[in-house]
Amino acid sequence: MLSRSVAFAQIWKSWFSSHPLVGNKNIILMGPPGAGKTTVGRIVSQKLDCPVIDIDDDVLEKTWNMSVSEKLQDVGNERFLEEEGKALLEFSASGSVISLTGSNPMHAAGMQHMKKNGIVVYLDVPTAVIMSRLKSMQVDRIVGQSPGISLKDILQFRKQFYKRWYDIRVLYGENVAPEVVAEKVLDAVKRYQNSELETFISTRSSRSGRTTEKDSYKYFSDVVTEGLAPDGGLFVPERGLPKFTAGEWQSLIEATYIERAQVILERCIHPADIPASKLSEIIGTAYGENFTCSKIAPVRHLAGNQFLLELFHGPTASFKDFALQMVPHIFAYCIPRSCNYLVLVATSGDTGSAVLDGFSRLHDTDRQRIAVMNFFPEDGVSPIQKSQMVGCQKENAWSVGVKSDFDFCQTAIKQIFTNPEYTGFLTVEYGTALAAANSINWSRLLPQIVYHASAYLDLVHQGIIPFGSPIDVCIPTGNFGNILAALYAKVMGIPIRKCICASNENNVLTDFIRTGAYDLRGRKLIPTFSPAVDILKSSNLERYLHLIANEDGQLVTQLYNQLENQGYFQLRKDLLEKLQQDLVAGWCSEEDCLAAIHSVYSTTGYILDTHTAVAKVVADRLQDRTCPIIISSTAHYSKFAPAILRALRIAEINQNPLSQLHLLSSYSPLPPVHWGLLETLKKKGNDDHQVCAADMSMLMSRIETLIQSHFM
Repeated sequence: MLSRSVAFAQIWKSWFSSHPLVGNKNIILMGPPGAGKTTVGRIVSQKLDCPVIDIDDDVLEKTWNMSVSEKLQDVGNERFLEEEGKALLEFSASGSVISLTGSNPMHAAGMQHMKKNGIVVYLDVPTAVIMSRLKSMQVDRIVGQSPGISLKDILQFRKQFYKRWYDIRVLYGENVAPEVVAEKVLDAVKRYQNSELETFISTRSSRSGRTTEKDSYKYFSDVVTEGLAPDGGLFVPERGLPKFTAGEWQSLIEATYIERAQVILERCIHPADIPASKLSEIIGTAYGENFTCSKIAPVRHLAGNQFLLELFHGPTASFKDFALQMVPHIFAYCIPRSCNYLVLVATSGDTGSAVLDGFSRLHDTDRQRIAVMNFFPEDGVSPIQKSQMVGCQKENAWSVGVKSDFDFCQTAIKQIFTNPEYTGFLTVEYGTALAAANSINWSRLLPQIVYHASAYLDLVHQGIIPFGSPIDVCIPTGNFGNILAALYAKVMGIPIRKCICASNENNVLTDFIRTGAYDLRGRKLIPTFSPAVDILKSSNLERYLHLIANEDGQLVTQLYNQLENQGYFQLRKDLLEKLQQDLVAGWCSEEDCLAAIHSVYSTTGYILDTHTAVAKVVADRLQDRTCPIIISSTAHYSKFAPAILRALRIAEINQNPLSQLHLLSSYSPLPPVHWGLLETLKKKGNDDHQVCAADMSMLMSRIETLIQSHFM
């Protein structure tokens, strides 16, 4: 019987014989000193039966006729980098495994030369692990180090150069054998060369009906632009989400939020769709300056075993900013240049302003070809939310109030997308395609996975729990996107025990999770203090049902046809049992919501928004206190000032939203009143927006008018 390593080598030789490196390119290993580039390079070359070249031993020392350390001592840091770069420029190879020095990436021209004929693999090892390895190797000085500059500082400084050049990343921590790292490298190269492995399917597609024709595959770029599947289902990755090992997660404990986002999203988005360098640019733009807190999504201790994940530090003060500061840039990168795009979105409150703000921040050339139209229930959002949506309007971003509820707005958009005559007419007549920015769009979910994973890692980093210990999460839930992202984080390896689904008086999800019956018959939407939860048809639930039904698209189609035609469906017993392994649910009355806000403020000085208060009430009732629980604080309380002032038992409330925020600010609350809201409300013309009846033909007419005014 073959050993595992021998069998693995034979598999790889067989695979690479039929899938040679593109253009006979090199595999170039890059990383800090101590990452194991030389050892890993030798193992990879043995598995592929190809040449291996170590830049230190095989190029630099032979070129210079002296050791690298002697050269460094002879010429000094700056001259050394130039000499090293010059040697790279004179070097050429093909079909080889090449191990760079730790300082090679600091010479731009040399790396550009190497990258022309190579796939650069970044061996990403935490700085603390590298420091420990270098100490054991008795290395106390590396290129660039001088008096007053520590080894750690140099290692941190070099990261910017590694991040500039790599095509793919291999992440690992301490105590990982070189053989395992070599397997990771080969897996990463295989993935890099085969975007066909990462296709998407509809939640309603049957296994027998899935095509094998390459032309009809859907890739990440396709699902970003198309939004909704042609059969009315939602796109999901055909092979599921990537899994991280415990060691890979642990290597991110010391990382910043932006670094965690980069690593996680690289594994979810194929580099053929968005290269790592472009993804880094997008993440940096989204989170670099637009968030008021440097930690982006900080975790704050509330009381006992309860922690708050603060998701309101973005420009429009809700968790929607995490996706919608990023998605517009992803969208602009993925869409073809030959067509204009109108992005349609329906909102129950927070999504609207986040979409408008995000798309208005695009570069000028992108704003000319991408516009967004936001539909919201005219009388179903808070006054400040409405002022914010209207105030966020720009030359390519408009808001339309609809005389109905959110469910009508969302259903109307789905009907428009699945109307080929109308969408075809817009394309032919106006050269404009439609796209979606609601959480039905797959790209909306990915940034949300990041903050759930990051919150867990923060608890580990703070010493609250050791890695591997479970947590619960409690999330105020309307359209099921945020809680689905937490469930996906669990699938990817974050130790989440239970996801607690918190509803308000529109508690259809609570009933469903408890009984398996999704029943809309006789239900009417109840306007509440937490409008983002005022939803009866939770779109993203469909993705979760597809997951637990083992991708049975026929079953999902049957359930949702029944919901559409009869107003209800009943989940099978076995599926309900699987669902209840992940989810528990509860709901909160309006009175209890306000009482929770008052109680928390009285005891801590901290003000919860109305949605977070709903989650707090449900968490108090359902948690068993055997592990920490993270409550998603999904919006800043400033957006719901009238309800907050009422909860704080302030009798006289001025109807002017700006006056309400100033009144709240006078209480010196924690956290402070949101600056972005104050700035938006100070703008003139915050009542200037279109309003239309709940009529499909009128909505389509508004869409055509907008297209004519912006694109024609």
